Amino acid sequence: MNGRIPVLCSLTLCLSLAGRDPGPEVLRTFRVGGEGRWDYVALDPAGGRLYVPRSTRVMVLDLEGRVKGEVPGTAGVHGVAFSRELDRGWTSNGQSGTVTVFKLSTLEVEKVVKTTGENPDAILFEPASKRVFTFNGRGKNATVIDALSAELVGTLPMGGKPEFAACDGLGRVYVNNEDTSEILAINARTLQVEAKWSIKPVADPSGLAIDVAHNRLFSVGGNRLMAVVDAGSGKVLATLPIGAGTDGIAFDAGTGCAYASNGEGTISVIRPTGPATYEVSATVRTKPGARTLAVNPLTHRLYLPTAEFAPLPKDAQPGTRPAMVPGSFQILEVGEAP
Repeated sequence: MNGRIPVLCSLTLCLSLAGRDPGPEVLRTFRVGGEGRWDYVALDPAGGRLYVPRSTRVMVLDLEGRVKGEVPGTAGVHGVAFSRELDRGWTSNGQSGTVTVFKLSTLEVEKVVKTTGENPDAILFEPASKRVFTFNGRGKNATVIDALSAELVGTLPMGGKPEFAACDGLGRVYVNNEDTSEILAINARTLQVEAKWSIKPVADPSGLAIDVAHNRLFSVGGNRLMAVVDAGSGKVLATLPIGAGTDGIAFDAGTGCAYASNGEGTISVIRPTGPATYEVSATVRTKPGARTLAVNPLTHRLYLPTAEFAPLPKDAQPGTRPAMVPGSFQILEVGEAP
């Protein structure tokens, strides 16, 4: 069965988990503190580490919320990718337009690489080609770096603003195009865009996750919709309602469920109801601002960064972000109650 999870097996497990009482909930809140905004968190289940971008550095936490170290000098950092096999990590530094290469075991910075486009945002390590991809928001392109030599390999035009990315582990990379409401399929070895698939009516897609076993992509949009897409044909299998302000989605192969993190303060739980049908099975209450997340496939727990926020002034312009209460940064741990 080449390691793939049978549809009925994962469906049964997801139905079981979703049907328990009281269902997924916030189990713990880790009061981390410290200054700086955040973006995409990354979780290393084998190492028991959570990598949290914090504007000027990456905080490294254990799964009890304790700070174990930092990767410094990451101006405007958005995301972290890593390879335990190579003992390396990479950060996408939006403000400085660089990638910081660091040693995973010691957090020692080894090199800083200049990207070929402005505002590197999402970052991904593709294991088959052993290449690192940064998706550059203002540059509207992707920078490709050799993970072994830390040298530039090439640049891919994206035809719009790229957002989050995912890969199948076999040499194919998928990325959301926010400007065109498309998913692009990229060959990581040839650096060719092999397909572009519209996911409309989903608009402004940001977070992207993949179910490798069943070849499914989950893409969340800024208009409170998400798409489930066949990763081979690009066919949209389902369009489902989610919460407002979403910026991330994670898939857990152990439960068969996808989890969309909504900045309004909820998680939308998406489960399969058949081989090619899906539904929103639950809405989990979190906290406002918890718009990105990472999943631990070993424990089926979710980790979401957020903080406390001051009320907006009455004369605030539309789109103004509320100020974070100093020292209030926190990580929410969400899962089934023991």
